[in-house]
Amino acid sequence: MTVIVLLVATVAFRLLGLAGVRRFDTWRVSAAHGLAVMLVMTASAHFVPGDVTFMPNYDDMVAMVPSFVPFPGVMVYLSGVLELAGAVGLVLERTRKAAGICLALLFVALLPANVNAAQLALEDVGSPLWQRIPEQVLYIGIALWGAGLFTRSANRPAAVDDQRVASDQGSGR
Repeated sequence: MTVIVLLVATVAFRLLGLAGVRRFDTWRVSAAHGLAVMLVMTASAHFVPGDVTFMPNYDDMVAMVPSFVPFPGVMVYLSGVLELAGAVGLVLERTRKAAGICLALLFVALLPANVNAAQLALEDVGSPLWQRIPEQVLYIGIALWGAGLFTRSANRPAAVDDQRVASDQGSGR
């Protein structure tokens, strides 16, 4: 479900860009905003009371926390706050890079909880391990890409790349 939210939000933002909303004129920025939407959705589960059963809730999140992590309830709230802060950071251009890096680190830190949920086969929040790890890798990649870390090197001006592309096209490569 989270991947679907991420993809639909990203495409919706990009379509807004194509419709003239300059903020979303690139896939990279649209993906950063799409990840922010997904994070608001996932973070909300950290604060939903345990008696709510139509979506993952606080009790479900606590059940995911591996036994070696101290204060699981506090960690659930903390990770929810960090996800929300990361979402805000992705939306603000001046904080996007720092937010993307911090979110990538958070996704790595949360991986043991996701693995634990898959191993325990928790129905409300669990998905198979074969699905969990690729999802985390996807989120890490989008956080870093959305932050602008996989863009053209600052030491290599666009004109150099444009010349290389033109020579590659002229030589039939």
